[in-house]
Amino acid sequence: MDTRLLLVSHAATAAQRAGRFPADDPLDARGRAEAEAVRTRLALPTDAVVFTSPAASARDTAAALGLSATPAEALADIDYGKWHGQRLADVADAAPHELAAWTREPDAAPPGGESFGQLVRRLGEWLDAQQADVRSCNAVNEAGFAATAHGRTIVAITHAPLLRAAIVHALGASPDVFCRIEIAPLSLVELRHSRRGWSWWPAAII
Repeated sequence: MDTRLLLVSHAATAAQRAGRFPADDPLDARGRAEAEAVRTRLALPTDAVVFTSPAASARDTAAALGLSATPAEALADIDYGKWHGQRLADVADAAPHELAAWTREPDAAPPGGESFGQLVRRLGEWLDAQQADVRSCNAVNEAGFAATAHGRTIVAITHAPLLRAAIVHALGASPDVFCRIEIAPLSLVELRHSRRGWSWWPAAII
């Protein structure tokens, strides 16, 4: 049984537009309106299993998309450590070398935070656990799972760094490439798992 996974990056927050590192910011009216505007365009399946990051921005995006989602800690945003809530410009002034390393080196982390390499491992474990759950359930009672004979569909509302990490994991690529993957708010990344493992598919937007 194959798995189809649709990862959606949450709508932009006021803090993001102001150039601040996230600090569990909810969506403002503009962010909610942007999410509601793409609801039809994304055409997310109605019978999917839906997960969300525990962050307010992701939960608000799921609600604006009309989805009832289960929070999953593994989908939490990358840990920005002491940079949480700070302006990017202020961090660049106070710690230019640390910030430069964090934007280019997958093993560099903010003070007290998480590196991109660590994020890839965290999300990779969650991705592989989803497929393990499908195999386990299929062995017991295939009809009892939220799946069809063609496979199971999962939707995950999360953060841009996690979409980057998902692509890196699916391709078996070096985490060094993360700085060359751009993910905008409300982007959609589609992964599929088959006998060959995870693969990255162009996301069809209807």
